Amino acid sequence: MANIQLAGRAKLTPFRHIALGTWRTAYDPSIYGSLTVPMDDTLRYIEAFRAATGARLTVTHLMAKVMGAVLAGVPEVNAVLRLGRVYLRRDIAVFFQVAIEDPETGSVDLSGVRVERPHERDLVDLVREFEKSTSRVRRREDLEGLEKSRRGLLRVPGVLIGWTMRMLSLLNYGLNLDLSWAGIPRDPFGGAMVTNIGSLGLEGAFVPLVPFSRVPIIIATGAVEDAARVEDGQVVVRKVMRLFATFDHRIIDGAHAAKMVKIVKGCFADPFASFGEPKALPIATNA
Repeated sequence: MANIQLAGRAKLTPFRHIALGTWRTAYDPSIYGSLTVPMDDTLRYIEAFRAATGARLTVTHLMAKVMGAVLAGVPEVNAVLRLGRVYLRRDIAVFFQVAIEDPETGSVDLSGVRVERPHERDLVDLVREFEKSTSRVRRREDLEGLEKSRRGLLRVPGVLIGWTMRMLSLLNYGLNLDLSWAGIPRDPFGGAMVTNIGSLGLEGAFVPLVPFSRVPIIIATGAVEDAARVEDGQVVVRKVMRLFATFDHRIIDGAHAAKMVKIVKGCFADPFASFGEPKALPIATNA
């Protein structure tokens, strides 16, 4: 079984062909951009959803739905670069970075969870699965995910870790080999990454691409804050959130970004229509 289920090789435009020859790695071709989205209606939606279902919905869960919609709506960006060519993915998955703390030393590390087809998922089930997965990651019990491979990589000497990561990336993505037999999960990072820097109290920050993951999009969600907005010629205070995006220009350009922005804005402009009206869960009864 292959590491990633691929739909086929993308047809290259002249610019894409030149871009592949211009930049050798994801260190070189990063595009940075930010977007401010209104949050008053979204916060009302979250409150209504929690009241109706009892599930602790957060902005992160909604971002899973949004990014799934982005990858589905702009399939050209749901791609992986391998052996100098762009290949489109069959599957849609989003990776969420998770901060974990060592209970003994207090040191902070990063891991994460992969969410499959979030745009098609029932939101209550998505919240519950997310909570379960992140809990396992923070307890370092995610042995079927990244934790097993992370532990194995700790045994690699520091002088060899860079070479090891590049080799694993080549085998896993460049040659598209399934390395699950060696403790490397299949396609662990999906087609996009999201990290919640707002939970750290940051209003915003651009974060780097992770070259060995072959993920061409990483989104940082900032803190929800008050901002002055002009509406009908009047200055009003509204809740807003900024999104900070880093793209791999070998795969994504401005035209793709414009399509993604339209989808993101549409989701947050009317969350009740975009994510579904919150409905109370049915009460279980004994037969």
